Amino acid sequence: MMLSDDKISHMTHVLLKGLIKRNLITPIEEESKIRTEMKRTIAAEMKIGEEIDSVVRKKLQSFSKKIVEGSPEWEIMYKKFYREEEIKKGRASG
Repeated sequence: MMLSDDKISHMTHVLLKGLIKRNLITPIEEESKIRTEMKRTIAAEMKIGEEIDSVVRKKLQSFSKKIVEGSPEWEIMYKKFYREEEIKKGRASG
């Protein structure tokens, strides 16, 4: 699921404002620079998630026994393979 640039910008504003309000961070850079880095990080993580999704779907489609998307079997295998790909990409620990 891709988020628009406007939605990501809104998220960064809300997140940064909340972190500052709760005294969880004290900005040492301009807030615009911080939000720009937050946007870059969110976009990069979403791109990795989309790449993993693509790999997992191809893997599931490669089985000789066709697995119906949305079925309990498909969901279980999707989650298993997704987790394996996250570990390969260093997004999660094994």
